[in-house]
Amino acid sequence: MDRETAKSEESRDSVPAFRERFWDQLKLWRSNPSWVDEPPITAVTVPKGTLCHLKSTFKVGLPPEAVFGIITDPGNKRVFKNIKEVKYRKVIKAENNRQLVEVEQAAIWKFLWFSGTIDVRVLVDEDQSSHTVSYKLAKEGFMKRFEGTWEIKPFYVDGEPGEAGRVASLVNLHQEVQPVLIPPPPVSWYVRGITTKTTEMMIGDLQAEGKRIREGNEDDDEANLQVKNEDEGGASKKEWKAKMKSSEKWKTSGENSRWRIPK
Repeated sequence: MDRETAKSEESRDSVPAFRERFWDQLKLWRSNPSWVDEPPITAVTVPKGTLCHLKSTFKVGLPPEAVFGIITDPGNKRVFKNIKEVKYRKVIKAENNRQLVEVEQAAIWKFLWFSGTIDVRVLVDEDQSSHTVSYKLAKEGFMKRFEGTWEIKPFYVDGEPGEAGRVASLVNLHQEVQPVLIPPPPVSWYVRGITTKTTEMMIGDLQAEGKRIREGNEDDDEANLQVKNEDEGGASKKEWKAKMKSSEKWKTSGENSRWRIPK
């Protein structure tokens, strides 16, 4: 089976087939969690009128479904340390395997001995069939332009497409940043460096979560459910499980899954 055929068949998967394939991958990774997270390869350019454009390429030792789920999880501030708070979240549109979400986050920044938070509101296009997440500013504030794309592709660790074996993820992250006021050099050099470092730290957080999941067990998933409860307003474990079972917008790797994979 070639890669295009595999991709075409994957897009036609039913929910049960999706779950079965996901569980198969999780079992393979937990039976053989051997994997080395390599640092991202990051290229920084400075298009005219912007602070910077970043392109980062890296791998995560989990299948694309899981990486996509971590990135789109409404409670992923537990994973990404630069997110202090999610102030607003609303699903604008949802159909088939795609949804448009408006999100406002308070992002943590540090510069020399100064630190604080920046509120950023973005529109996020989550396409589960292609495992692509695109975002752009919904409202200007400190930022005039803040947009990017996560592209998540399968990386076959133990064989070729169609063969039994572990599947990891090859991720390309494109991000363009333009504040309302671009500081002159040398301040712009420092700010550009901080932006790059923050992005690479976020990638490190994603890889660390991948490590936790592939080396975890069902008891870990059960314990993490309590954290999810707190993020959802203190719902009881029983209420949260019922919500997960009944919601049409959730596909999970199991009843105690920590991450969300939108329909």
